[in-house]
Amino acid sequence: MFKQLKEDIACVKSRDPAARSVFEILFLYPGLKAIRMHRKAYWFYNHGFYFIARWISQRASRRTGIEIHPAAQIGKRFFIDHGTGVVIGETTIIGDDVTLYQGVTLGGTGKDTGKRHPTIGNNVMIGSGAKVLGPITIGDNCRVGAGAVVVTDIPENSTAIGIPARAVRRDGVRVFDYLDQIHIPDPIAIEISRIDSEIDELKKSLESKEKSDENI
Repeated sequence: MFKQLKEDIACVKSRDPAARSVFEILFLYPGLKAIRMHRKAYWFYNHGFYFIARWISQRASRRTGIEIHPAAQIGKRFFIDHGTGVVIGETTIIGDDVTLYQGVTLGGTGKDTGKRHPTIGNNVMIGSGAKVLGPITIGDNCRVGAGAVVVTDIPENSTAIGIPARAVRRDGVRVFDYLDQIHIPDPIAIEISRIDSEIDELKKSLESKEKSDENI
């Protein structure tokens, strides 16, 4: 247990440049507190003590603002930065060296049964406010942009952004040149532009017909 705690603290220190000391991380970081309490809840849940497991998880939620179902499977060196508003569902599976930021939801769609929540690979980063929904898979070494809504599988070594999210970079190569986290296409603006173009074409056609009638 002490070895695991040291690993957790080292993980926070390596990923958060604001972390100043071991004591600060141990006593003041809600993400660390949440994962430590989750490990206790997970043990009780897997030994059939469901009420105690839920009691621990709900106590952790009240103390940290991070809600992790006691049945969720979480790997090593898991880091939740800031943490407020993070929700992790019952059948979620998370690999090693994963980082989540505030407001992330690893949830369900309400349409699935059994495995209802995502599977997250190793060395994955999920940006603040992102929603990963349903029994989908995020491959190893992926990056999910802030505010993205992911409802389909993302292949390994990809960067995904947008609503709905799609991979814009894979193995270091751009997949879609026109997408980034700031300049995301607006479907309403695109449709208005299309209608304007059609109106212009109709005006030209009408003017051409009127001139033709005048010549007659």
